[in-house]
Amino acid sequence: MTRKQRRIVLIGSALGVLALAVGLVLNAMRGSIVFFNSPTDVVEKKTMPGERIRLGGLVKEGTVERSEKLAVRFGVTDGKTTIMVAYQGLLPDLFREGQGVVTEGALDTSGTFKADSVLAKHDEAYMPKEVADALKKQGHWKTDGEKHPASPTQGRPQ
Repeated sequence: MTRKQRRIVLIGSALGVLALAVGLVLNAMRGSIVFFNSPTDVVEKKTMPGERIRLGGLVKEGTVERSEKLAVRFGVTDGKTTIMVAYQGLLPDLFREGQGVVTEGALDTSGTFKADSVLAKHDEAYMPKEVADALKKQGHWKTDGEKHPASPTQGRPQ
């Protein structure tokens, strides 16, 4: 085998290994390239207890229960399904019923989502585009004539 042939084989092998590595990484990330899962997604995908995910939706009216030592329980809904969330810690100042929220954590065996962080909207006219899209998909997004949480294009130049 000549030097040129060896170099071509070496370059071809390196490109093959690189393509295989990229393919494996993309395959591993396929299910996790999501900013959050709606409660309906969590139920339909049969998310396993202990699997870390982000859960997003609206804080369901009438479900916020505060107890001692900063413990709080509340429901996150997309209008179709509600998942109860348990969290211990300080909540964002803008956290309240009916507002958009994204939580990070895992389901426990009883079906309660144990959150280790809670993210709330940052002002009265903002909702993450993914939350707005999920609400539209479920038929719970209101038109501009009605009061609604936010426009999904808020903050973008028109």
